[in-house]
Amino acid sequence: MDEEAEIRTAKEAADHELILAFGRLQGAANRLEYILGRALEVECGISHLVFEVLLILGRASEPGLSMRAVAQEQVLTTGGATRLVDRMETAGLVTRVESPDDRRGKLVRLTLLGEETAVRAARVHLENIKRYFVEPLPAADRERFAEDLRILSHTARDVLPRLP
Repeated sequence: MDEEAEIRTAKEAADHELILAFGRLQGAANRLEYILGRALEVECGISHLVFEVLLILGRASEPGLSMRAVAQEQVLTTGGATRLVDRMETAGLVTRVESPDDRRGKLVRLTLLGEETAVRAARVHLENIKRYFVEPLPAADRERFAEDLRILSHTARDVLPRLP
C-alpha cells in the first residue's frame, strides 16, 4: 500500500513515523542552533551566521572569496551576503580586496581580528558541540551519525539550485 494512502486524518499525519522523525531532527537542529548560537553571542559577541562566514573564509585560500561564493555557501541571496559582509567589515572582521582575476570584482577575506575571533569562537563552539551534540549520543553510534548527517547535508545541497 502507498505511504500517502495510509494517512487519512490529521492525527495519522501527526503520528506518522517518518514525519515524526523529521520533526525531531528539525526540532533538535533548531534547539541546538539556539543553544550554541546564544553561547557564541554571549561569549564572543558574534552570531552563529557570522561565525559560519568566518569559517567559510577561513577555509578559503588567498586571495579570498567573491560575495557570490559566500552567498552560495550560506544559502543567502547576494544582497543578504553583501549586507552581512558590510556589518562584518564595520566590525573589523573582514576586508574587501580587489580580485586579481577581475578588476571590477571584490573578494572578501579575514582580517587579523577576524582570524582571532574565528579561533576564539571555534573553541567555545567546539566545547558546546561536545556537550550538547556529541555527549548525549551513545559512543558506539557517534561516527555513523556524523556520516549520516554528511550524506543528508550533501544530498540536500546538491538539490538546491546554484546561484548564477
